[in-house]
Amino acid sequence: MNKNYLPLYFAFAIVIGILIGSFFSGGGSSGAFFANESSNELKIKRLINYIQRDYVDSVDTDNLLDGAITQILGKLDPHSVYIPKENLQQITENMQGNFVGIGVQFRMIEDSITVIQPIKGGPSIKAGIKAGDRILMSDKDTLYGKKYSQNTIPKYLKGEPNTAIDLQVYRKTNDSLFTVSLKRGKVAIKSVDASYMINESIGYIKLQRFARTSYREFKDALTKLQDKGMTNLVLDLRGNGGGYIDIANRIVDEFLKDGKLIVFTKDNKGNVDKSYATNRGDFETGGLYVLIDQNSASASEIVAGALQDNDRGTTIGRRSFGKGLVQEEKDLGDGSAIRLTIARYYTPTGRSIQKPYEKGKGKNYSRDINNRIRNGELLSKDSIKVVDSLKFTTPKGKTVYGGGGIVPDVFVPIDTTAYLNDSYINSIRNFAFDLVDTNRKAFSNMTLDNFIASYDIEKAYTTYLKQINTQISDTRRTLNNRYSPSDRAKKMIIQYLKARIANEIYGDDGFFKIIQSDDKMILKVLELESSN
Repeated sequence: MNKNYLPLYFAFAIVIGILIGSFFSGGGSSGAFFANESSNELKIKRLINYIQRDYVDSVDTDNLLDGAITQILGKLDPHSVYIPKENLQQITENMQGNFVGIGVQFRMIEDSITVIQPIKGGPSIKAGIKAGDRILMSDKDTLYGKKYSQNTIPKYLKGEPNTAIDLQVYRKTNDSLFTVSLKRGKVAIKSVDASYMINESIGYIKLQRFARTSYREFKDALTKLQDKGMTNLVLDLRGNGGGYIDIANRIVDEFLKDGKLIVFTKDNKGNVDKSYATNRGDFETGGLYVLIDQNSASASEIVAGALQDNDRGTTIGRRSFGKGLVQEEKDLGDGSAIRLTIARYYTPTGRSIQKPYEKGKGKNYSRDINNRIRNGELLSKDSIKVVDSLKFTTPKGKTVYGGGGIVPDVFVPIDTTAYLNDSYINSIRNFAFDLVDTNRKAFSNMTLDNFIASYDIEKAYTTYLKQINTQISDTRRTLNNRYSPSDRAKKMIIQYLKARIANEIYGDDGFFKIIQSDDKMILKVLELESSN
């Protein structure tokens, strides 16, 4: 914002603060709030009218209002936030677990929209769209040769339910150009990134979010693994930023016996709402391992905390994020919304896992992960700071702590050597796609297990390395700068390359099954299992 407008901005923010404050203290719905116009509402209307009519410079009052609301909410807590109308649809789709469109995972490759995978159950897969197809036109809109960004394309493919769309498609495998007519429909946004058997008895489920559809996805995955003979489950919540609390409760209910406390919340009036497990759980006695890290937050922490406090299973990893506040979305009437913190939640032993924060000090709060890195917490459990006054005891006598995240039962340090930089990741991803795109028929009859056991990844790696060195020589005009990776780097590149190739052929299950073959947390699970 122009610095000349700062005094105006802050004055506006103060007035908006008064307005929002009267709304919050009233405790009613937005409809009740606007039913009887108060003096504060008249004041804000007059202010906007004065600015629009008389202010010396042209001012975008919409942006001014958005900024004022953001600043006011920033004075409350780190998780009360404003959602502008241009962002609300995507956020809502992610939390509902679906959107309306044609149903493809795509990537811009060179100048074309290239289908990575048609989404199961979506309109495209039903219409015969295949991986590797290039979408050239959407109705009369030309989509190739435009160098559109990844975020621009959806507006040409999404739309209202049951609306018709004609796609012009090029299929490389048989060098054909054709038109596909279909109707847009609901397309699922996956919550379960992967589910597979690690060995004959241990199943694995990676849950990415707690959206409206997440429980059904999780339940389907759990049932399929049980049908395959699973007796022990690894539930991976690493990087899961949370979602709906009731969905988290339903997933916990699968593991706890009837009557066990899952979580309770407390609002500003002291009202307590408790959630208990029912008799509907289908995995109440099997072995259970819950994986968490510093990015597991909110609903993930409800799950991990409920299981830990009920002495159910083993929590493995690093201290979780530390978000113990409950938000509720409130419509502002113009397509925008706020997420307002309305309660705190507590694990069954009574601990709050919300990490400390100062009101209006959001930057300090967001730097917490950097502080953990600096103090060595991600490398050593002894560096995790716990507060003795926030010590709690589970029914079986295990000590747990409140005050900032879930401290795992078994600590696993972060692997500082298991990273490839972005240039490698992007080049490997592009190479893997080109390799599969050129050889789709050869891969079509190979199962994932056969691919893992017998695919000649060394040959693919050699080809990739030649490509990299050709690019280096073309860039530097010399052959004296050939790249020769260390043994450790070679191992990482080969593993990631194989995982990316599997991802292009078999989807996320293929990727995770390979990339996690030397995952330290999963190796810890296998170690604990072998010692039992």
